[in-house]
Amino acid sequence: MRIAKAMARAGLCSRREAERWIADGRVSVNGKLLRTPAIEVKPGDKVIVDGKPLPSAEPPQLWRYHKPKGIVTTHSDPEGRPTVFDKLPPEMPRVISVGRLDFNTEGLLLLTNDGALARHLELPANGWVRRYRVRAKGRVSPDDLAKLKDGVTIDGVNYGPVEAQVDSIQGANTWLTIAIREGKNREVRNVLAHLGLTVNRLIRVSFGPFQLLDLQPGAVEAVRRKVLIAQLGPRTSEALGLSESQAQRKERHARGKAASEADDR
Repeated sequence: MRIAKAMARAGLCSRREAERWIADGRVSVNGKLLRTPAIEVKPGDKVIVDGKPLPSAEPPQLWRYHKPKGIVTTHSDPEGRPTVFDKLPPEMPRVISVGRLDFNTEGLLLLTNDGALARHLELPANGWVRRYRVRAKGRVSPDDLAKLKDGVTIDGVNYGPVEAQVDSIQGANTWLTIAIREGKNREVRNVLAHLGLTVNRLIRVSFGPFQLLDLQPGAVEAVRRKVLIAQLGPRTSEALGLSESQAQRKERHARGKAASEADDR
């Protein structure tokens, strides 16, 4: 794999940061100082970063995080606002988010230590539904909500099919459940504003098969590997490094057999 990806997989930095480190002369491969990230490394290569061997890559992992309102989903904020990553437990490895939730949106945010897994989960083509509970000021008719099933164009932006239903009415506010598949920037807010509603609370309750459930605000919980593999399927899991390929299983069994024979001698 490319050297920048190998460094990111090892948890040292992002790919972009890895490219800067290489340009700064901080990385060598097999004794040769690198000046460009346009190089691939193999399992047996000796990679040194800042004088230390590159750590072994962590296997891809996924976490559920309950993002509170009032923090941003970015590693740094020019306005100095608190970020999701500032709030994570110190024992957490370096992670990235699967998509984003804006400053005033709360609820389920998926985190991973693997960029390829994040990109796979974000793809609208995979069809995973993002479901939200929404409180909005105003009223809307069932007929207007039904029209969203065919998608809608707002200010030149095409939004895909939206499933929406009214759950209850409390004073001036309407509670709705909204389901989308793309997750464009401020999609739920923009679509409801188009219908004359002003969103004043937005909670993501699920992303594909992963649910917020009773996870408390600010809490983070790892998704079990076998659960993730079951949801992705064997072929995708193998491609993303979540499960062993047939060749890897044979190699592992061969090593075990050789070790056993050596013990019998």
